Amino acid sequence: MQRNGAQILMECLLEQGVDTIFGYPGGTILNVYDELYHYEGRVKHILAAHEQGACHAADGYARSTGKVGVCFTTSGPGATNMVTAIATAYMDSSPIVCITCNVSTDLIGKDSFQEVDITGVTMPITKCNYLVRDVKDLADTVREAFAIARSGRPGPVLLDIPKNVTAQIAEYEPMARKDHGTSGRLGTLMKRSSLNFQAPEPDHGDIDLLAEMILRAKKPMLICGGGVVRSRAHREFESFANRIDAPVAITVMGAGGFRGKNRLATGMIGMHGTQASNMAVDACDLLIAVGCRFSDRVALQPSTFAQNAQIVQIDIDRSEINKNVETDHHIIGDAKRVLELLLERVPQLQHDEWKEYVFSFPTETYYDEVEHRLTPGQILSTTARILPHDTIVSTDVGQHQMWAIQHFHFDYPGQLLTSGGFGTMGFGLGAAIGAQVGNPDKTVLHVTGDGGFRMNLNELATEQYYKLPIITILFNNGTLGMVRQWQTLIYQGHYSQTTLDRAPDFVKLAEAFGLGGRRVSSVSELEEALHEALESGKGYIIDCIIDIDEMVRPMVGGGSHITQFMID
Repeated sequence: MQRNGAQILMECLLEQGVDTIFGYPGGTILNVYDELYHYEGRVKHILAAHEQGACHAADGYARSTGKVGVCFTTSGPGATNMVTAIATAYMDSSPIVCITCNVSTDLIGKDSFQEVDITGVTMPITKCNYLVRDVKDLADTVREAFAIARSGRPGPVLLDIPKNVTAQIAEYEPMARKDHGTSGRLGTLMKRSSLNFQAPEPDHGDIDLLAEMILRAKKPMLICGGGVVRSRAHREFESFANRIDAPVAITVMGAGGFRGKNRLATGMIGMHGTQASNMAVDACDLLIAVGCRFSDRVALQPSTFAQNAQIVQIDIDRSEINKNVETDHHIIGDAKRVLELLLERVPQLQHDEWKEYVFSFPTETYYDEVEHRLTPGQILSTTARILPHDTIVSTDVGQHQMWAIQHFHFDYPGQLLTSGGFGTMGFGLGAAIGAQVGNPDKTVLHVTGDGGFRMNLNELATEQYYKLPIITILFNNGTLGMVRQWQTLIYQGHYSQTTLDRAPDFVKLAEAFGLGGRRVSSVSELEEALHEALESGKGYIIDCIIDIDEMVRPMVGGGSHITQFMID
């Protein structure tokens, strides 16, 4: 059947099961938006306030649902506005497909109005990207983009389509008539192992060796990384931890991969990790890291990290092996499959003496309660007590991010949405919007600070228009809190350009956007505000006033040995 490029694109999106698109229109993508007009009722489009917000929303949708997130934007500044969000998804292995439309092929390379080489710009921060110059290639390229985004180690893929290609006519064959997309060019590409469309089957010899190492270990320790969350291997991981009776430290990206209230959970590991996690990693004789890349916030001093242990790394991406920390053994494969194979080989074990040592250290951080003002612990413990236990939590980046991870216990993959690798201030609200759209029956909590919230608060317009009942907890300390903490501890109190003694009034801002809002300074006021927010059925901002010098504890300095706490 004959179809133009815009029609082919929309039909291919339906083939891939896309039900929601986040975007912002412009001149070069108008053919696509004109076609989108005819798909009302078949595909939902969420109009964001800014392209970065649209891409963060697609990311939040992907992380919380396990599907591929999709976003649209036009050329030039529309496309470059998404760059930060694409990098955010790339660093955290989130599967999104970004569809941009460029100037017509006859105008490319001529510095045309709103022209930019977006494939060149995003090459380092995408898993793959394409400039589609021929409408005949469009359908297979879209199918390939989705296959790459969701396969192996997930990640963002960008598809740039010149405007004239969206208008050109070509023969279109639905995927069902092409053996579900495995024939033709796509089928040929899928057979090339270098593209890693399918996760490699783990080497069974490697599995057997690890099983032997586990049987010999007296003090085994596990790290639950983001790979457990991405592969939805949380049940297998918990069964494995219980089987070998090993304490479990959780990375920021691993939150939800292992239940925070499991008796074996030692809490977060690394720079702001618990004493139990950091001390256990330093003392164990076997460390098994699943889906963890040993970033500089986890292995702060790689040369001494887990210095008494044999280190085993399990990861789907071979390039992560030995990149940051030298291992004694490694297994390449999907976390879910590797854990299934290990469970077939390992008997029930018991390590009571080792656990007694590990859990002699605190697994949580406790903050002093103060009568005349709110503390981070009071805010988050009260929030966790009142909101449903399966609430999805989205954060921005900074002190509030660490406090949220310390005080909430995440039970399932996609329950925590946070920018762990790229550290993007402004991520939280867009991600919360995507999560709420993708999970309309769940409560979505957006935890932010007065610095990060300023970055993308324009998306409150999106929240209001689509009647998304997102609850925002705003930690308002009048400063860029994490930077001030470093200035206090390392830079002799030189508070250079970190004090935020300026507008806006966040409660009035909420009202201006047609949302609910309340400023609170006590636990009782916070409780009232939370109940009011839940009952309101609309977006609600709770402005929590906290002390400017509140700090995240514990803290290990960058580049220091993991047990050298600056503050505990």
